[in-house]
Amino acid sequence: MASHVTYAYIRQNPDIREYIRRADMSLAAIGYTEHSFAHVEKAAHNAAMILETLNYPPRQVELAKIAGFLHDIGNVINRNDHAQSGAVMAFRLLDRLEMPVDEICSIISAIGNHDEGTAQPVDAISAALIIADKTDVRRSRVRNTDFMTFDIHDRVNYAVEYSNLHFSEDKKSLVLDLTIDTEISSVLEYFEIFMERMLLSKRAALFFDKKFKMYINGSSIL
Repeated sequence: MASHVTYAYIRQNPDIREYIRRADMSLAAIGYTEHSFAHVEKAAHNAAMILETLNYPPRQVELAKIAGFLHDIGNVINRNDHAQSGAVMAFRLLDRLEMPVDEICSIISAIGNHDEGTAQPVDAISAALIIADKTDVRRSRVRNTDFMTFDIHDRVNYAVEYSNLHFSEDKKSLVLDLTIDTEISSVLEYFEIFMERMLLSKRAALFFDKKFKMYINGSSIL
C-alpha cells in the first residue's frame, strides 16, 4: 500500500510543529541544549544522507527523514524515557494519517531506539537516526548567553566551531569532522560528555558494515 504521508507534509503539519516546540520548551526549562527545529531537521537531513549514499530505496530515505523530524517529541512528556513515549506519540499521529503499518513500524522503532540508555540499531532507519542524532554537536545548540555560567554541556557544544558528518571517499567509513576551540573546552571534556554517544554511533555504523571515525582539529580520535 502506497502512502501519501511525506516528509514535506509532516514538516509543515501545525500539530506536529507544536509538539516539537513544546518539547523544546520543556528541555529549555531544565537547562538542556536546543532540541527544536534546527536539531530535528539536521537529524532528518543526515539520516537521509546516510541511506541515500548507501543506495537505499527512496521511500526508506523518506521514512528516515520523517523519523528524524519526529524523534524528540516525547520530551514534551518528560526527558526520561522520551524515546519510548515519543514512539507512542508518533504511532498515534501516523496512524491517524492512515500511514501503512509497515511504515509506522519502521518509524516508531527508530524513534524508540535512539536514546543512549536503550538505543539499538535494529534496522537501517534506526541505525541512520542514531548516527544523525548523536553527531549533532554545534555552537548554535547552546541557549545560555552567559559564558560565566556555562556548564560542561554548554562549553563542549559552544567550543565546536565546525561540524560535518560525511562518508569517506571510499565509502567505507562514516566520518565526523570537528574543529574545537580548546581554549573553551578540552578534547577530554568532549569525551566526558560524548563518549557513550560516539560508541553508539560506532555500533550503528557497523549495522551498515561501515566504520565510524571522528577527527578533532585534524587528528584521528576514534
